[in-house]
Amino acid sequence: MSLFYNYSKLSANDEALSDGGEVHALYEGIATSLEKLSPKELETKKKAADLFFLNRGTTFTVYNEDQGIDRVFPFDPIPRIISGTEWEKIEFGLRQRIFALNLFLKDIYHDQRILRDGVIPVDLILGAKHFRREWVGVEVPHDIYVHICGTDLIRDENGDMVVLEDNLRSPSGVSYVLENREAMKSMFPEFFEGYDIRPVQEYSYLLREVLEFIAPPSADDPVAVLLSPGVYNSAYFEHTFLAKQMGIRVVEGRDLVVDDDILYMKTTGGLRKVDVVYRRIDDDFLDPLIFRPDSVLGVPGIVNAYRRGNVALANSIGTGVADDKAVYAYVPKIIRYYLGEEPLLQNVPTIIASDPGGVTAIQDQIENLVVKRVDEAGGYGMLIGPHSTRSEQEEFKARVAAEPRCYIAQRMVDFSTHPSFIDGSLQPRRVDLRPYILFGSEVKVLPGGLTRVALREGSMVVNSSQGGGSKDTWVLR
Repeated sequence: MSLFYNYSKLSANDEALSDGGEVHALYEGIATSLEKLSPKELETKKKAADLFFLNRGTTFTVYNEDQGIDRVFPFDPIPRIISGTEWEKIEFGLRQRIFALNLFLKDIYHDQRILRDGVIPVDLILGAKHFRREWVGVEVPHDIYVHICGTDLIRDENGDMVVLEDNLRSPSGVSYVLENREAMKSMFPEFFEGYDIRPVQEYSYLLREVLEFIAPPSADDPVAVLLSPGVYNSAYFEHTFLAKQMGIRVVEGRDLVVDDDILYMKTTGGLRKVDVVYRRIDDDFLDPLIFRPDSVLGVPGIVNAYRRGNVALANSIGTGVADDKAVYAYVPKIIRYYLGEEPLLQNVPTIIASDPGGVTAIQDQIENLVVKRVDEAGGYGMLIGPHSTRSEQEEFKARVAAEPRCYIAQRMVDFSTHPSFIDGSLQPRRVDLRPYILFGSEVKVLPGGLTRVALREGSMVVNSSQGGGSKDTWVLR
């Protein structure tokens, strides 16, 4: 009997099942493969995949559980499938978005035309937590601020992919995209029959190309490193994984030193000049001489070395202002302003609390809204109105009134579900999608990205820190 036999839809849009309960054409091959597997056989294969991840060290770190910090990232074996036609629209929309956001960043750190023209409120930008006044007037290589971007998408009730947020500082998760594909090929090869799927394994090569492209012109054979906060960071597996894939070293702040505005790496053979740093450290901790003086994670003097053009950073300093959740609401206007085009990917309609009437609008509708802090991530600092208690709503009403600049609200989108193998059967779970965009000599979008799954029944939070998992994402040719 097919595992789809007792599967029932949860959302208005299910990725694999039509309104009439028929399996979508894209998933007929997967359904055929599943018909040949009993729940017990699929469970055995899933456990083998978990062991595959454990043996390869494919983990993430949690800090609030007594049983240890290293955990295997939960994996669901039912792949998500996106047609080539739909992906083409998504890819064009993501390219448009990263072009516009880079132009926006260059502008606000130089001429600030968009502020003078009144397209975005001045206070919204100059008061943003991640706006770096120290970076005004500083040139960056090739005028590219965001080299690596992860943009979170959800499919709304109309079946359209819409943007939930942009991650422009140091987006994580791409290592799981690559590892999920390897696990699927090793443990579920029969699922691939009849599908022509675009590969994802070239990502590390493309990322290395980006790092070499932004290196100082004087560097004939650029030396790149990945700067990590260290082994206790939640994404440390990814840091080591990507560095190994690219053939570069993982370093911590203590491994680097600046002398005469030149960045060097300490090695057993002496100091070695570094040309490019792929940093996985936020601005605040990057350089104690410029930002937080108590930081022990960064490198004293690295900002001046960057200013002088002696080293390149990916991503640039100051990019966080563009993934502020209040600035997100203005991205459609940003696209129209710099590119003269209509957005190809729409935003979720957003209320900014600091706008006139914003606090009242949020308070009056709070039971139907998702309220978010503009500077939080990972599912924290958030209220899901329809799933909250009256006391939680009152608490957030007070928070919004006290700090309007810190909050936005969006209508709750009943985003799409996808079949996931839970407790021996296929069950619908909500999913989002984080594609990864690289900007070097040209813009490249990794086909697919990270599909995150809200594994808890009824949950709308897909973050790994909140009990989410992931699955392989197939983009068909």
